Amino acid sequence: MRVYLPATIGMLRRLVSDGELQPLGGTGFALTPALRESYVSGDTEELEYAALLDAARASLRLLGDEEKEPPRRVVLSVDVADATPRPDLDAAVVKISGPIGLEDVAAVHVDTEEAEEAVRSAAAVIDAADLGDLDAEFALGEAEDHELAWYAPQELPFLLELL
Repeated sequence: MRVYLPATIGMLRRLVSDGELQPLGGTGFALTPALRESYVSGDTEELEYAALLDAARASLRLLGDEEKEPPRRVVLSVDVADATPRPDLDAAVVKISGPIGLEDVAAVHVDTEEAEEAVRSAAAVIDAADLGDLDAEFALGEAEDHELAWYAPQELPFLLELL
């Protein structure tokens, strides 16, 4: 199953150095039956993109712990043998057990430098946006207007070197 894991630049560095990464709480996002049911229409690719965007939003919550790294949303696309849907948390949420190895990574999605200011602002107000604050929702939308860049797993060391 393809799962989208929220991450940070620091987590990418650990993945490259250690060869594996334990997702925070084992939480990821995927095209689950609940996600499919929550949309009136949409093909598999569109619904997987929705799960990826959920992971990108979740990555904003992880940025507060990484003051030394550039503020960029990061999503790891990984292939895992089993993921347990958690519709009680949200339609796309899944739990995975154990660490993810670098060999499980199909792709890495990272914000570009141009998104950093918007991402920093969105990370600071993500909780307020969840509670309906219109200004916070606007800031979140500014960050989400930036498309994530795509990288192959073998490009990670080069990407991290350039940051």
